[in-house]
Amino acid sequence: MYFLNKSIDGKPPIGKFVNPFSGFWQNGQKEALELSDELRLKGLKDKVIVKFDEQYYPHIFAGNDHDLYYTQGYVTARDRLWQMEFQLLAAAGRISEIIGKKALDFDRGRRRIGLLYGARRMLEQAEKSPKSFQALQAYTDGINAYINQLDYSSYPIEYKLLDYKPEPWENLKSCLFLKLMENDLSRFEADLENTNALKLFGREDFDFLFPERHPDLDPIIPKEIKWDFVPIEVEKPEVDFVEFLTEKTIEKPDPRNGSNSFVVSGKKTANGKVILANEMDLQLRLPSVWYILQLHAPDINVFGSSMPGAPGVIAGFNDSIAWGETNAKRDVVDWYYTEFKNSRREEYKYDDKWLKTQKIVEEFKIKGEMPFYDTIVYTHYGPVTYDRNFLGDGDRINYSMKWTAHEGSDEYLTFYELNRARNYDDFVKATDYYDGPPQNFSFASASGEIAIRINGKFPVKWQEQGKFLLDGRKSSHEWQAIIPKSQNMVVRNPESGFVSSANQHPADISYPYYTFDAYYEYYRNRRINDRLKSLGNIRPADMMRLQNDNYNYRALESLPVMLDSLDTAKLNNTQLKAFMMLRKWDYFNSPDQIAPSIYQAWWDAFYALVWDEFEDKKVSLIKPNVYNTIYILNNYPDNKYFDKVNTTKVEDSKDLINEAFYIGLDSLDAWKTRNEKDYVWFEYKNTSVNHILDLKPFSRGGVKVGGGKNIVNATSAKHGPSWRMIVELGKDKVQGWGVYPGSQTGNPGNPAYGQLIDPWAKGEYFPLIFLKSVNEAHNSLIFTQTISPK
Repeated sequence: MYFLNKSIDGKPPIGKFVNPFSGFWQNGQKEALELSDELRLKGLKDKVIVKFDEQYYPHIFAGNDHDLYYTQGYVTARDRLWQMEFQLLAAAGRISEIIGKKALDFDRGRRRIGLLYGARRMLEQAEKSPKSFQALQAYTDGINAYINQLDYSSYPIEYKLLDYKPEPWENLKSCLFLKLMENDLSRFEADLENTNALKLFGREDFDFLFPERHPDLDPIIPKEIKWDFVPIEVEKPEVDFVEFLTEKTIEKPDPRNGSNSFVVSGKKTANGKVILANEMDLQLRLPSVWYILQLHAPDINVFGSSMPGAPGVIAGFNDSIAWGETNAKRDVVDWYYTEFKNSRREEYKYDDKWLKTQKIVEEFKIKGEMPFYDTIVYTHYGPVTYDRNFLGDGDRINYSMKWTAHEGSDEYLTFYELNRARNYDDFVKATDYYDGPPQNFSFASASGEIAIRINGKFPVKWQEQGKFLLDGRKSSHEWQAIIPKSQNMVVRNPESGFVSSANQHPADISYPYYTFDAYYEYYRNRRINDRLKSLGNIRPADMMRLQNDNYNYRALESLPVMLDSLDTAKLNNTQLKAFMMLRKWDYFNSPDQIAPSIYQAWWDAFYALVWDEFEDKKVSLIKPNVYNTIYILNNYPDNKYFDKVNTTKVEDSKDLINEAFYIGLDSLDAWKTRNEKDYVWFEYKNTSVNHILDLKPFSRGGVKVGGGKNIVNATSAKHGPSWRMIVELGKDKVQGWGVYPGSQTGNPGNPAYGQLIDPWAKGEYFPLIFLKSVNEAHNSLIFTQTISPK
């Protein structure tokens, strides 16, 4: 009995787990919705009606805001509790508590970037706003109402697999959830890698390999926009960037986290109504990052995507406006070299003074082990993330982290107001509250207006401030001011009849503030804009096709020179067949084509050969981006970086292109032998929608979908459109369509689990049933639950 009820070597207690009355058998469902018609919950003020449609999206009708957010918390937890809590344990650096010592380094990294530190400061601000605080508290109460009903038999299966139980929810967790999203969307910096590259390659080569912008790019804000304000000026000091070489940098989010959004005005549509399209490209996961619902109360009626763990709708529409977001690439994380007075690290140098530090001893509880303790030192910049105890080099490296996500802000107030906005002025007022990770907020209104506003908290920086490691000993390296919200970039009702954003440069050099990011997108935005310029009489179906567009601009701009450089006289029949296939390719990364796989394998081999100078340097580096690599290939084919480091011959681009062709084809042959299937694009790319724990039985691999990185349909192996939404707005009515690669339920034993993956892959959409009142009938509604006060 002891061993049957004890976890051994990380395995669940076998007796509890297989018990037919309380174990994993209880997680199986015969029907997707196994709910009672009537439910009573303590804490509600009045009766709430929840209607479910064919996609199992809940439509919540409440008589007041408290009951609305309470019920949102309850129904979201009912479908996604384990996902909500596990993600926040990860954000708080507590995974070791349930997985064991192997997660300790991950947990230490999460605490050292200060997510919980930022969440506490956010909660302080939210508590000052009655709207935000009441929504947060009601949402928390609803989650706890669900948790309090549970016993072991009704725990989601992941709790049973990992042998732990849910904790009570609190408002801080919802703030921490938003900080987790901010981490995924704004912590892409490459300051230390840039510093390494500057020291290793020199200024001239660094600027050639990592240019800040190219003249022919298509920014979010059209080049003809004029800036009618007097900017804040900051003086650039005499600066010699600190040139410490950093061997290893802290793990960062995937720079592919981004999105596409575009809005067309009535002058370009078939019926004169505006249409907004928004898709958010994130890591593809089961359960999905989004939970879709409608919220209806006396002063709100909104439909869209919510985040499990956060009240309100993040991207969606009401009967007056629609809005969406894409990640605005801006550097809002800077690293400061910090000099301590002595080994006690109680004071640090700042100009001619020594300022006091703050020390926090973090306890890490470890499953099956004694706790681990880590002392994190804080300066006024933020946490000293790199030090002698973590990724440092004795006492030589001490780097403080300054990040806008650490500073007090109330993003929930933005979404509270957006959900209720009626016009452009309301939209501006709502986004004025937003100080979170920079976002391009796209906007459309039933009255016919369209816009994109780039918003967030942006420091005023001198040229190259934050591009490299800064000197924390000098006040001149500090952020001197914040750009006023009225001076953030915006485009409203342009002559072109459309606006768009896809993580590219925000504006050209006419914008009077310094803007920089290491990971701008260079291809999706140009394809979207080229299509929108040529399209007329646009219908929602045209916007859907554009969201699913598989055209490969990257191949268009690199493959011709690669093909022309290939010595075809040396090719055998198999190789010549591959060459001809590429010659005839239409540049669409369609799922059943072989040519995209050949191009990708060839390009990957070529890219690795070109940037061999970045290998084995024993310091952290990023390689020049694909766009600049292709630019150099097309304009400087004899550049010295095409010469391989470890050969006596002096190679040029043609030599590497030919060598890479053979390497790429050999790798494809090996892949074919290993996988016993042909390398058609969807098989070779192997898009997978994986469970958060990467449990194969709870995941979907080999999804038949086209697209790829730098393509509008940005579906790569593990990333892609996590939610696609199209909204058409007119004065008479609003219509929406959407799809995402998952399902509402987080239970792998539910027959609806992952049910939308295949339609999503095919580019299919489902109507978003936007009900005007609780009494409105619709043939897509399949179930109604009445929830009353207890």
